[in-house]
Amino acid sequence: MSGLWQVLLLSLLPGLGNFVGGLAAEFGPNSPRALNWALHAASGIVIAIVAVELMPEAVAVLEGWWIALGFAVGAIAYILIDTFVESRQEEGEGAGTSGMWMIYVAVAVDLASDGLMLGSGAALSWGLALTLALGQVLADLPEGYAVIANFRAKGVPRARRIWLSASFILFSVGAALLAYLLLRNAPETVKMLALTFVAGLLTVAAIEEMLGEAHEGDEDNQGSIIAFAGGFVLFTLVSGGIEAMIGGG
Repeated sequence: MSGLWQVLLLSLLPGLGNFVGGLAAEFGPNSPRALNWALHAASGIVIAIVAVELMPEAVAVLEGWWIALGFAVGAIAYILIDTFVESRQEEGEGAGTSGMWMIYVAVAVDLASDGLMLGSGAALSWGLALTLALGQVLADLPEGYAVIANFRAKGVPRARRIWLSASFILFSVGAALLAYLLLRNAPETVKMLALTFVAGLLTVAAIEEMLGEAHEGDEDNQGSIIAFAGGFVLFTLVSGGIEAMIGGG
């Protein structure tokens, strides 16, 4: 039971990061350039999560073709989800807030993938799960900012916007608990395959979704590159610090 409570607490963090980002958009100034930089930083963090934490774990255990398979399935899963959301958006054009709900679905799926990653990581080690949770908090801040800014543009009332933002926490918690329960007693190979699946999903999402959204405007400059690199460096330092503390303990 203590393990489940630990997963529950860690899985709250991505949703809370998303919610805090939403509050920043709700009560703070909205700047296209700041959003551009935030999305680049989030992309750098997600790429660092894959490169520094997920893939090294898998490479130490799995053969190359297993890694390739897991990554490819994760990428395909993202493509299928993205295709479904886009098709629903096209069907809902001109139907009032249907586009807003498709954005909600897309963010909910992203938070569920965060939960899947945390549950899979917790099934391996709590140090890994903690590192991943902190990294996702940093990455989800700009996503929360972007979705609430979009809701505001569509005229959704403030109280409803806040409740919708808070509800994203349920998706990360539910997916994390499910993944942990399914994987905690699974063979190590299965756990590593789950990590490579998440790695594929996150990599495609970072490049196609976060960077794609960042490049939709005309705000790219050298600061965008610095933000991307800074996100990668920040997560790497966070990861190294947590490993040092755990090792020291």
